[in-house]
Amino acid sequence: MSLTRRRFLGWIGAAGASTVLGSSADASSTVHFKGYADSFAILHDITLCVGCRACETACNKVNELPPPDLPFKDLTVLNQKRRTTAKAFTVVNRFENAKTGSLSPAVFVKKQCNHCLEPACASACFVKAFKKTPEGAVSYDHSVCVGCRYCMVACPFEIPSYEYDNAFSPRVMKCTMCHPRILQGQLPGCVEACPKEAISFGKRKDILNIARERIKKHPERYLDHIYGETEMGGTSWLYISGVPFEQIGMREDLGITPAPELTSGALGAVPIVVGLWPVLLTGIYAISQRKEKVSAEEQALAVAEAVEKTQALAKQKLTGELEKAKKDALKDKDSAIKQAVKKALDDAAAAIVKQEASNV
Repeated sequence: MSLTRRRFLGWIGAAGASTVLGSSADASSTVHFKGYADSFAILHDITLCVGCRACETACNKVNELPPPDLPFKDLTVLNQKRRTTAKAFTVVNRFENAKTGSLSPAVFVKKQCNHCLEPACASACFVKAFKKTPEGAVSYDHSVCVGCRYCMVACPFEIPSYEYDNAFSPRVMKCTMCHPRILQGQLPGCVEACPKEAISFGKRKDILNIARERIKKHPERYLDHIYGETEMGGTSWLYISGVPFEQIGMREDLGITPAPELTSGALGAVPIVVGLWPVLLTGIYAISQRKEKVSAEEQALAVAEAVEKTQALAKQKLTGELEKAKKDALKDKDSAIKQAVKKALDDAAAAIVKQEASNV
């Protein structure tokens, strides 16, 4: 069995908590929540989506997120499958059309937090940082979050993302369903920006009726299934499609059981205390820092040894060169003296010969 990051985090959380304490936890996972009758919902009609990424642009602007590496008008990003991140709450992916077996016409699917009626993230969060609001959005309170990332482990849609690059106050980031805008009577940013009306907003019961009416009116166009109506107990983001959902990256193995019913037994039996995770993560951080410190010291020592060795070799080489230069200089000097003496003797001999010739 392969060990994924999410499974590893889950094991550490459960094992660490159960090792330290022996009392049961008062977690939100023990509460069975039925949802709010008049909550809002959003319908994504996949058959109408053209992959323009206008929803991504609006989401980025509304949530004041960092600009992407490539501009939103650059559709080359659709060449790869993407998932939501701490800097991108929603993404559009392109899939091959199951009916034609090619990208003509392509199928475009918007992905973001589905805002479950009974959220798995809330059922797993022992400090209740996640809550289902009466308006339908699943909200997040950063002020009480301890960074355990149980929400990331629990979410069946793999949506919550962590701000790993924020060292001082990292948060769990995800789509907010534009909850602040809804409270002000405004549409969610993506809904307002969609040029093809592929995204509809309204009371969940009305949105379900709209979806059923479209399916009934155009049976040749849609599958007879509203994704999110019952999956995991139901969601506030709903989908209708003309191709099987499993072929466009959406899970169809979730069943209809709400997350709290699945997690209450397991998580309720795990003793958890708010102070545990900071201690555990601090220990991991300290070990990491110690490892980095030792690595830095070893690196500095290696550099110092290399510098010392290099300096010794340079000194040795310089000494050799100086000795050679000295010997060469002495040799040149001796040669010059010999040449000067020879020249003087030759000149003297020549003068004597010349003197004797003049006497004759």
